[in-house]
Amino acid sequence: MKPLCRAALLLLLLCAAACAQQSPCICEKNKRVINCRVVNGVCWCDSVGSGVSVNCETLTSKCLLMKAEMTGSKSGRREKPKDAFEDTDGLYDPECENTGVFKAKQCNGTTCWCVNTAGVRRTDKHDEDLKCNQLVRTTWIIIEMKHAERNSPLNTESLKKFFKDTITNRYMLDGRYITGVLYEKPYITIDLKQNSSDKSSGDVDIADVAYYFEKDVKGDSIFHNNILNVSIDNEALKFEKTVVYYVDEIAPEFSMKSLTPGLIAVIVVVIVAIVAAIVVLVFTRRRKGKYVKAEVINFYLCCMCGEGVGQNAGTS
Repeated sequence: MKPLCRAALLLLLLCAAACAQQSPCICEKNKRVINCRVVNGVCWCDSVGSGVSVNCETLTSKCLLMKAEMTGSKSGRREKPKDAFEDTDGLYDPECENTGVFKAKQCNGTTCWCVNTAGVRRTDKHDEDLKCNQLVRTTWIIIEMKHAERNSPLNTESLKKFFKDTITNRYMLDGRYITGVLYEKPYITIDLKQNSSDKSSGDVDIADVAYYFEKDVKGDSIFHNNILNVSIDNEALKFEKTVVYYVDEIAPEFSMKSLTPGLIAVIVVVIVAIVAAIVVLVFTRRRKGKYVKAEVINFYLCCMCGEGVGQNAGTS
């Protein structure tokens, strides 16, 4: 009887192990995962590319999402804040901490640079000796979208309500971090602000929210079979362009070296054109001055000659 019980117990253990190896859950908030399993009633999966376990009940960090996306790949409006900058490098294969956040120093071969908490380059590119002493926090993210023409005009209040509800419900961001939704036809601007002192351990990061949102708007949703339907007052809202700006708690450290050759060429051409215009202006003024002076001298000589002729005629 005992051998039979042992065999039954062994069979149960094998069944439990087999069930544990299966994927009994779907990560609704991240489709770029593998090895999904339920742990204490929560769906946990391994992020593709890094193997870091992620909680599927919340958003996955932007660093892990970028890492997963790179796996197998080839690699009239409101004035922007002075230190706001765009992500001009796009997608790259990042180095992530075990917690999922970006490492302050990122490299591609022997070329390295420093990034902020959104993973966006904030310094010039250098060699491997570059020092990035800290991961600078992005405290303000500005999402700017240009919408296509609509049959009916957009209602500003409906627009604000839609985006605030979407960001708080779909991306689980506390409403206090949404500091503004501005509409200046055809541009929509959303402000997300989150200081490190205000952010609690359970709050999602605004950088992760912005990344999820940008992917949704561009039709490349990270969610599993859950496409964002942007509809205001029962009419779909299509976007022609989406740009994200980042403002860090410490200003970025860019120099002229970071400018692209094309931009430098444009600057040089403009400077040469300005110098040429100044030279032409000075030269023209000088010629004009000489001409006026010559006219005055000729007039004076004529007067003198005329006066002499008159005197001679009277004498004779």
